[in-house]
Order: sequence, then structure tokens, then C-alpha cells
Amino acid sequence: MNILHVLGARPNFMKAAPVIRALQQRAGVKQLLVHTGQHYDFNMSDVFFEQLGMPAPDVNLQVGSGSHAKQTADVMTRFEPVAIEHRPDYVVVYGDVNSTVAAALVCSKLEIKIAHVEAGLRSFDRSMPEEINRRVTDALADLLFTPSQDADRNLCREGVSSDKIHFVGNAMIDTLVRMLPESDRHVPSGLPERFVLVTLHRPNNVDDPAWLKAMIDSLRALASDAEVIFPVHPRTRERLAQLGLNGHVSGLKLMDPMPYLSFLALQQRATLVITDSGGIQEETTYLGVPCLTVRENTERPITIELGTNTLVGRDIARISQAAQEIISGNAKTGSIPPLWDGHAADRIAKILSS
Repeated sequence: MNILHVLGARPNFMKAAPVIRALQQRAGVKQLLVHTGQHYDFNMSDVFFEQLGMPAPDVNLQVGSGSHAKQTADVMTRFEPVAIEHRPDYVVVYGDVNSTVAAALVCSKLEIKIAHVEAGLRSFDRSMPEEINRRVTDALADLLFTPSQDADRNLCREGVSSDKIHFVGNAMIDTLVRMLPESDRHVPSGLPERFVLVTLHRPNNVDDPAWLKAMIDSLRALASDAEVIFPVHPRTRERLAQLGLNGHVSGLKLMDPMPYLSFLALQQRATLVITDSGGIQEETTYLGVPCLTVRENTERPITIELGTNTLVGRDIARISQAAQEIISGNAKTGSIPPLWDGHAADRIAKILSS
């Protein structure tokens, strides 16, 4: 059996690494890795291959940045010849980035079977590009591997045949479980006993100058109670520069994007994580670390229902109040969702190879 994996952005690598490793243990399975180059910053991409122990990509499409339309089109036109040349039995796509939907569109028209890892997640907010990517990919996929039971229900409501849906658990958690002991060697020196870890990158947050400035002011106020560590996404750094902050904000510890192990070490030890990321909601839930998600909705409601995540929207006053409560010791407790046990990839590999 020939399996082709399409990887485009940082979260894809964490989901793909355990699947690739699990398939390597199966006789008769050949694998090909295609890196679209959607993320091209070293700390956002290449270093992940090193730290996760993944084989080097067989093909790099070197797409780079661009508008949603351009990036999706570039992946499609550069990926199509690769798919035609190799004609895999399955193309495995991950998550909800532009590379994912682009590869799914190409494969559907070439009649190559598609497996979608992390299928069925829904925010029900079509203003989010990722929501469109998720829905289109799931509509085209032949196998849908879901991380939580709410995802199964979403797919069933959309009319997806139940024999395509497989509840396997969360492959990203497989990587976290495997790498957690190693992350202890990557704890930054001088880490304070209490600190808040922040990530912000979504366009509807960081592309709003008034909101971003108010959020930065709020974080500076928070820093009087606990140090604020802020690894800054390239997009966010650009927006801060446009506000005249030029990469420096008094009272906040701004850093470049971090390699996975270093960031995991910080997450595990944080008093609180404030984010607009999807995957971080899941990781903090597994780690039992309080998380405030700065969005109006989430495609990962299981992290709220069972986990440590709280959806606080974009209201600065609400964000500040929730953060102060957690720093004061009134943190939400949670539990680990079903099948987030470090073996999702084994279940995926078993189904694919059969």
C-alpha cells in the first residue's frame, strides 16, 4: 500500500508524526511526504521535522505565503503533478489549513482516495477560512478520522455515511505524550514561578489595530501580577510594528516563535495560557493548564465541556477579569477527553492499512 501525506503548517507536523511512525511499523506500507511550504519560517516548519524525528520531506512544493486564493491555487497546481506521478492508494491530509483543502480538491478530481485526520470539527462560523477548509475536505474525504465524539455527530448531521467515520482520538496528543519527557530538557533558564503564556495570530484579532493595542495594554496590566511571555507569530510581529511597537513592548517578554519542545515546556509550567490557537486548546486540556481562548467560538468544544479551556471572546474587559481570577487561584479544573491516550495514530494506521 502506498500512502502520501500532505503537510503544510506547524500543526500538521504534530498530527502527522505519530501517524507516519505507526505506519512504518506496518508491513507492506510505503510512504511519501509532501511538504507544501505553506509555513516557511524555520521555527514554524523545518525545526519541527528535526524535533519530532520525522523523515525529511520527499517533495517540497515551496508555496510560501499569499492570499487564501493564491496559496490554495499554488498548492493545487504544484501538487497535481506529484499526485499523478505517484498515484498513491490514499492521500492523508491533516487539520484545516489551505494545503489540506487544496490537496483534497486535487485528489477528488483524480479519483485518489482521501483520508482526513482531525475530521468533523466545526465552529459553525463561516467567516473563519478554516471552517470552509474543514467542511470542504470532509465532504470529499473517503475516510474521516475524528478526535472527539462531537465531531462524529457533526458529520452524521451533515449526511456523511457512518462507515466512513472513525473515532480514533487526537493524534496531536500522541505527539505531546511522546515528547513531554523530552521537553523537560528545554525549560528556559530563569523561568519565573508564575507566568502567563500568550499566543495570538488570527487575522480577525491581530489585524484589528484598535483591538490589538487594547489587548497589549491589558497584557501589560496583567504583567504586574505575573510575568507575561509572548512568543510572537510573524504576522503579529508585523502588526505590532505597524502600531509603532517595533517588536518591543514594555512589561512583556516578547519572543520569536518557539520550537515545539521549548513551547511545550512553557505550556506545562504556565499558570495560564491565553491564545486564539486551536491546537493549544487541546494541549492545555491534556496538561491540565487553564486556558483562555480569545475567540467568539471554537471548533473544539470538548476542551470546554471536559477540559480546562474557557471561551472569553474578544471583550478585553472580560479577558482581563477571567485572567485575574485564574492568577488569583480560581482556575477551572478539567479532565482528559476519551481516547486522548497517545494511541490515536495506532488506530489510524490499523484502519488505513486494512
